[in-house]
Amino acid sequence: MSRMVGRPVVAGVDGSESSRRAARWAAAAAARRKVALSLVHAVDVTPYTAAAGYVPPQGLFEALLDEGREWLLTAKAEIGAAYPALSVEVEAEIAHPARMLLARSERAGLVVLGASGSGGLAGVLAGSTALALAAHGRCPVAVVRGPEPGLAPPDDGPVVVGVDGSPDSEAAVAIGFEEASLRGARLIAVHAWNGFDPDEYSAVRRFVDDWASIETSEREVLAERLAGWRDKYPDVDVRRVVSRRRPAPCLLRHAAGAALLVVGSRGRGGFTGMLLGSTSRTLVQHAPCPVIVARPAAGR
Repeated sequence: MSRMVGRPVVAGVDGSESSRRAARWAAAAAARRKVALSLVHAVDVTPYTAAAGYVPPQGLFEALLDEGREWLLTAKAEIGAAYPALSVEVEAEIAHPARMLLARSERAGLVVLGASGSGGLAGVLAGSTALALAAHGRCPVAVVRGPEPGLAPPDDGPVVVGVDGSPDSEAAVAIGFEEASLRGARLIAVHAWNGFDPDEYSAVRRFVDDWASIETSEREVLAERLAGWRDKYPDVDVRRVVSRRRPAPCLLRHAAGAALLVVGSRGRGGFTGMLLGSTSRTLVQHAPCPVIVARPAAGR
């Protein structure tokens, strides 16, 4: 059973257009799953209290909370018009944005963020909040990106999933099949195994006696990773891609025109203590479509 079933979708709202697009995307995700949507806003007091000897004016934080509540209610009204049957809750509190969302991820099926933010969720893409959630969240994390800054993400197209056999990748495959089934979309399963740039490849292949047999073996690996899921989701049309390119550029190429890209937080070559694998970090920052970063089972 999916780890998302029955758990609400949580979306961060900060008043920016990016977060409003993310909230609408989150609403569609919640409606597909028939679960509730929780819109949250965090007022980060750190910028107002960091300066030594500075005492914020009385009522400042309450005014910021009121502003956040207005953003939440505006987003809720927009979503209610589009999805009248969807249960939508709103919550604003004084908290560090990443810590607030990390706490919500304990009980959520999916946490959704915009690709850039302002106010309570400022700096989402540049670093902190989205990458922290993708690395440490207790549920899958979606960063809603479009083909260009300021443009809405695509509504249709295939779902692309990166497959490398790691526990994180297995979680990504599960989400990829579920998303493709819910959307009635094709699934493109991409296994990029070479790890060398094109310029390096010509030099490396001199030391490989039977490159074709290696590629055949990698195709078998991908087929094995997908076999059980294809039985569980017979409605999903799957295209298998095996590539000698590096994972990040290969996935970026296939994500062009896609509705969604799904990857693990760390790949087969990742280190357990890493904040976030280099491939996942690149995709969160540069993908032309929304990205879901999957999390492996708890206890890993």
